[in-house]
Order: sequence, then C-alpha cells, then structure tokens
Amino acid sequence: MKKIGILALVFGLVLCFGTAAQAEVGVTETEIHIGQWGPQTGPAAPWGAVARGTGVLFKMINEEGGIHGRKIVYHMFDDAYNPAKTKAGVKELQEGIGMFAWASGVGTAPGLAVKDYLMERKIPWVGPAAGSLHWITPPQKYLFAVYPLYITEAMALCRYAVKELGLKRIAMAYQNDDYGKNGLMGAAKELAKHGLELVAEVPVEKADTDMRPHVMKLRKAKAEAVLLWVTPVHAVRILGTAHAMKFRPQWMSTSTCSDFPLMYKISKGLWKGVIVANFAELPDSQTPLMKKYRKAFEKYAAKGERWGVFFYAGIGFVEPMVEGLKRCGRNLTRENFVKAMEGIRNFKGIMGVISYKPFDPKDPFCRQGQNQVFLSQCIEGAKSKKLTDWIEIKVDLK
Repeated sequence: MKKIGILALVFGLVLCFGTAAQAEVGVTETEIHIGQWGPQTGPAAPWGAVARGTGVLFKMINEEGGIHGRKIVYHMFDDAYNPAKTKAGVKELQEGIGMFAWASGVGTAPGLAVKDYLMERKIPWVGPAAGSLHWITPPQKYLFAVYPLYITEAMALCRYAVKELGLKRIAMAYQNDDYGKNGLMGAAKELAKHGLELVAEVPVEKADTDMRPHVMKLRKAKAEAVLLWVTPVHAVRILGTAHAMKFRPQWMSTSTCSDFPLMYKISKGLWKGVIVANFAELPDSQTPLMKKYRKAFEKYAAKGERWGVFFYAGIGFVEPMVEGLKRCGRNLTRENFVKAMEGIRNFKGIMGVISYKPFDPKDPFCRQGQNQVFLSQCIEGAKSKKLTDWIEIKVDLK
C-alpha cells in the first residue's frame, strides 16, 4: 500500500510539473501578456497615438470581462522610431516578462529590426502599423498583416486620378526608402494599365529641408496630379513651396498623411483639396462600432489626447488579434492562435474586410488581411469628404 501511495504521489508530481512545463509563455489562468512599441517621443511622435489607441481597446475589453476570463496585460514602450531601441525593448520584454504575442508596432524600419527575432521564436505578431511588402514577401507563419499595402493605396489613387478626374500627367514625390518605393511601385503598376507612366519621379531624402528643387522638377514635368509618399513634414513643405511658386496640381497622398486636422493645422490650411487613401472609417463615422470606440476613448484616454485616425488605427490594427484570441476559447496556445487567425474570413471591424488563409509559403496574400481602401478629400475646416466606397485592389507582385 505504501509503495502504491508513493507511486501515485510521484505520478501526480510528474503530471503537475508536466502541465507547468507546457504552459504557454505570456499566458496564465487570469492573464494574457501582449507587447507593443510606438514612438511617444521624437520626430515620429504623432504616430505614437497608435499604441495608445490599442491601450484603450484593451482597457475596454478588460472592463467587459476580458477574453474567456483572462485580462489583457498590455506592455507598451517608447522606441522613438529608432530601430535599435525597438530591438532592445522587444528583447527586454520578451525575455524578461514573456509576451504571448505582439500587437501592431509603428514603422517599417522598427518592425524589420525585430521581425526575424519574433519569427524565429514562433511568437505571433498581428497588425504591423505600416503597409510594407516586407511583412508578406515571403509570408511568415506567425505574422499577420492588417494595414493595406502602400502599393494598393497608390494604385487606388492613380486609378481615381485617371478614370474619375481625367488626368493623364501624374507625378510622384516619394521618400527614398522602402516606404516611398512601395508607393512608387504601385503608381507605376496602375498607370501602366492605362497606357501611362509617371511624368516625374522625384526622390526625397529624410534630411532634405529645401523643397524648391523637388517642386521645380514636378512643375517642369507639367504634372496635373502629384502623389506625395513622404512624411507629413515633407508633404507640408512641398505644398508650401509649390504654393509660393504658383504650382497647383491635384495633390494626393497616402494614409500616413490622412489625419486631416493635423495636416490642415501644420499646413495652415494648404491641405484643403488633398485627396488621400484611407484604411479605416472616417473619424466622425456613425457606425455602431465607431460610436462604441469613441465612448471608450472618452472614458479611458489620457487628458489632452485627440481622437484621430492614428489613435483609432491602434484599435483597428488589433481587432483581428482580439477576434483570434476569442476563437481560441480557454485553450490559448500560440499554435491554436495561429489556426484561429487563419480561420478568419470576411471579418469587418472599423477597417476594410479582413481575411486570412492557411499558411502557404508560396502565397504572400495568405497573410495580407486587408486589400481594401477608400478615398476621401480634405475640405474646409479639416473636414472629410468621402469620394469612394471601399475599393478592393488585387495586386500582382510578379
């Protein structure tokens, strides 16, 4: 009898320790640990609202009871849009506390600094806050993109310029990096379908301050429309210089410059008339979900915070992650989470329709959730005029 009792005790201990050993990193009986980086300081600080928006979403979810009895513990740090700080911060949180997954994260360069680190360790990452091809070429099993590709945005804008506005002389000022070149690629692809090509391709370096040489090239090309694929600061400088030089094309820009109140203010009203691509509902949308999120913003956002596209983008980029967590039930492991994400079809939150597929290393779009944008125009007082419904763009990456 004593021997049986001892064996039972040993067997029980094995089961106990075996279960503990199998527990998923970042998950307890009552908590799910999620990490994110975002520039709260430095030149890209306006984009830091993305991470704060995610925080409000998680607070709302926790007040509602969490996800299957677990509360989300949110770990956000300021990387100042510095890839070295991104890498150090992610490593510190991952190896010090242990994140179950990572949400959003602003910027292509910061994201690239940690992509391999996360993927090699099979740590899920959902909703990078950049429309880069790097997230899906090649596709990664544990990385789920939400932001529509910059290529998609450029194609939608060029299509509108040609088909709806009847313009043929399209030019582009683009940041001379991955972000700008993705837009350039999209513009060239779409214009080729209409038997056209860009009449001017003007690279902009991050350190450039005098925009006169750039505007002179655009004016010399007699551009009827100009796509701006640059930072908000450079976009405003280009508009100001062009205004002084009496150059008045139809200005168009990417979603990174779609915060009309911000752009209108810093351009002193020159942003009026600019057409942009949008990845999420307009700020004053009256859909039930946007109303719910605005109430959460009013309740949880810090004093002085502004409800705007960057802030609620931090909600939209993470909505699919929340859906995936819910679909896992109580059996929350990274592998189950990946399967749940792969099962998401035609999901609609405040962004476009989002769908994923089972992982296929030969199919980049198995991990590109959103392929829709819509266009809007800035009007008097920084208000938005919606120009199109959601547009789905199919991109040939060959």
